[in-house]
Amino acid sequence: MKNFIVQRWTWAAGGFAAACALFLGRDLLAADSPAPVTVKQAFSEKLPNVPGKTLTGVHVTYQPGGKSSSHAHAGSVYAYVLSGKIRSENSATGPARVYSAGEGFFEPPGSVHTVSENASDAEPASLLAIFVAEDGARLSRPAPQK
Repeated sequence: MKNFIVQRWTWAAGGFAAACALFLGRDLLAADSPAPVTVKQAFSEKLPNVPGKTLTGVHVTYQPGGKSSSHAHAGSVYAYVLSGKIRSENSATGPARVYSAGEGFFEPPGSVHTVSENASDAEPASLLAIFVAEDGARLSRPAPQK
């Protein structure tokens, strides 16, 4: 009987350890997975014919299902979809729309980018955002709270 109880406790402890390893392993694997949205500056040049303004290109990559929270940008922005499909909605330009590679959209100054996400849960997507903003401006910031 004593061996039976020890054996049951051993099995229970082993099961608990296996369950912990599964959950911790899943979290460790998730920590190694890429960020849902990555942003990398591609270029930045002061505009000699428009004093006080800078032209900046930013490469944005969305992992499958990746999205960013509502935000606003400095200056004017033109986004050109490089790969995949991007769902975008801007407070000044109308309802959400899906843009495919080769298409683009404009975000006027003072508007809020309410939806910015990969339209696919299976394939990555990317775009090039081109900003014309004040020299030294912070290009993106969280959307103002209502």
